[in-house]
Amino acid sequence: MATRLEPSPAVDPVVLAEQAREGSSGALGGLYRLFGPVLFRLAYRVTGSREDAEDVVHDVFVALPEALKGYEERGRLDAWLRRLTARRALMKLSGRRRHVALEPAHDEGHLPREGDHDLQAAVNALPVPLRSVVVLKEIEGYSHAETAEMLGISVVTSRVRLMRAMSRLRRTLGGKP
Repeated sequence: MATRLEPSPAVDPVVLAEQAREGSSGALGGLYRLFGPVLFRLAYRVTGSREDAEDVVHDVFVALPEALKGYEERGRLDAWLRRLTARRALMKLSGRRRHVALEPAHDEGHLPREGDHDLQAAVNALPVPLRSVVVLKEIEGYSHAETAEMLGISVVTSRVRLMRAMSRLRRTLGGKP
């Protein structure tokens, strides 16, 4: 379910990254147009707040020219940007409780299904480390490897946190542990 951007053949994100690294505001704008919506959605799901998500994406792009100097091109640029965004969003959450948004920010016409509120409340009650794995793995659809990479943890830790989170959710929602 994770959204992958497939840039048009005319726009090479690696070239844009090189130009943004050298200070091109046009290239930075091009990267924003390519990756901004996906990064916003990730930040929104992690922080649960449109304003915080906007702040996170803004912060990522303001710091991007400098951050790109450390990018070693050992993987996909979009995965590296998602990792930066997830970490920035988690930093924004540290020290305060936020609600996780289970539905996309742009889905204004969504009518909640029965039980959505209970699930939302149960996910929000999880500690941030468990909630982060649930959001990235189960809601956003990233693999354990991608989730671990974004959170700076091992794949085993990602799996253990998801197992603990699901166990807590089952207990909270009235299921068996």
